[in-house]
Amino acid sequence: MMLRPRQKLFVERSLRALGQHGNTLGVAPTGAGKTIMLSAAVGEHIGSSAAKAAVLAHRDELTAQNLAKFRRVNPGISTSVVDAGQKSWGGQVTFAMVPTLTRPANLEAMPALDLLVIDEAHHAVADSYRRIIDRALDRNPDCRIYGVTATPNRGDKVGLRQVFSNVADQIRLGELIASGHLVPPRTFIIDVGVQDELRAVRRSGDDFDMGEVARVMDTVPVTDAVVKHWQEKAGGRQTVAFCSTVAHAEHVAAAFNSAGVPTVMVTGDMPDGERRSVLAAYARAEARIVVNVAVLTEGWDHPPTSCVVLLRPSSFKCTMIQMVGRGLRTVNPTEHPGIVKRDCIVLDFGTSSQIHGCLEQDVDLDSEPGEGEPPTKTCPSCEAEVPIAVMECPICGHAFEPRERETAPLTDFIMTEIDLLRRSAFQWCDLFGDDAALLANGFNGWAGIFFLNGAWHAVGGAKEERPRLLSIGERLVALAAADDWLNAYETDESAHKSRRWLREPPTERQLVHLPPAVRADLGMTRYQASALLTFKFNRQAIQHLVRSAQPAALGQAA
Repeated sequence: MMLRPRQKLFVERSLRALGQHGNTLGVAPTGAGKTIMLSAAVGEHIGSSAAKAAVLAHRDELTAQNLAKFRRVNPGISTSVVDAGQKSWGGQVTFAMVPTLTRPANLEAMPALDLLVIDEAHHAVADSYRRIIDRALDRNPDCRIYGVTATPNRGDKVGLRQVFSNVADQIRLGELIASGHLVPPRTFIIDVGVQDELRAVRRSGDDFDMGEVARVMDTVPVTDAVVKHWQEKAGGRQTVAFCSTVAHAEHVAAAFNSAGVPTVMVTGDMPDGERRSVLAAYARAEARIVVNVAVLTEGWDHPPTSCVVLLRPSSFKCTMIQMVGRGLRTVNPTEHPGIVKRDCIVLDFGTSSQIHGCLEQDVDLDSEPGEGEPPTKTCPSCEAEVPIAVMECPICGHAFEPRERETAPLTDFIMTEIDLLRRSAFQWCDLFGDDAALLANGFNGWAGIFFLNGAWHAVGGAKEERPRLLSIGERLVALAAADDWLNAYETDESAHKSRRWLREPPTERQLVHLPPAVRADLGMTRYQASALLTFKFNRQAIQHLVRSAQPAALGQAA
């Protein structure tokens, strides 16, 4: 398996910071491939040594996911599991459930570790995690502590400084949007006549007083206007709405239901079983909208969601990003057949977008990610070393003063696409010379993107794998899905070997299967011939997948 260039940089920076500080935190949002990067960092850190590592998670499903992905990235490293069902430290890397490991007898059995990895590292300062961390450092004072999270700032405002002294790297949503791994947001700032009142709302602690916000937002005229604007700009899209209080959420849900829009609500006080049932109904599209109060900011994703409604301001940019991020996932057509998602509409009825700027402004696209040390700055509140582009310290939550260019009007900012064709480890061949069909080959797999009926379709195949539809929608998103498919089946070594074919002529065996007109092309390379033959042998399956995809256009740009 191969990593994307940005993932490789994240791993390099993480390992460098671990060596320098003995601990580090990496921040990577939904869509970045956090578990893949975590696995690669562990594999490279222990290398061919006899070092032992443990990867912590707080839920069974996370432990299982982490283990499965680690084995894909590091097939030669032995693993074991410590959870309710088994308690083995026999592997070089052990995947442990925190609630199980914190029991005294299990913690006593934990061997000396060289590396302790904390997934969802914003939990690292909780008592259960601290007991494990302290035990690991007691057994081996040189044990490295590595944390990875998408959401570093905790709801209880407790900073992570007691565990992490620095931030190795932060992948931002804007980077993933620019590379096609998330869909772009289309933000509408809507003033329903209350923005002056919202600006006057006082802060309670570090955030706005939600009771005061509700006094402004939770009125019949405002809620009716919300319903009207949603119907005009996002009607038909699956939507998640964030409200200020439970009563506010109840009134918003009632208004949408009265307007004939099936709407459900989840709150923090709901029993887990009831909450899962409600979210399952939304996932089955039995509801068009799910309304919540600070429940769905993290740990929940439903990719077909293509509209986010903000009915509360946020003093933290990371909170706004978490809320908007619920609508930026790309859609896998195998999991959600018939759905095309081109973008995410953000309806901001508060002041968050004006306070923090647009998500696209959260990344500097003028420079290419490269090797070496990332530019850093020191947080004045906790003195942590953090990436220079960070606007909120992931360690303590300190808000940095924005640079002038980051407060520019939203309409003045244009998202720049990253050139994935140039960054890819594979050569993409234009099959017919019209840029409507591109295909890349590896030793173990292939992938292509094909334009039909106004949309790009990504298709991938591999040894012992039938061709499958990977993505439908914008060209950049389709190319990202196709490139990720190849990365999953190839290695750096196999990609290097296939690139050698760019300098070699076609083989006699290849020429036999190519039509005369193609064989006459004296400039053809072995790689181009391979791509053409891959298409020839898989043409029927590709055409079937592309032509049978008759999507209901979700997230279609207006």
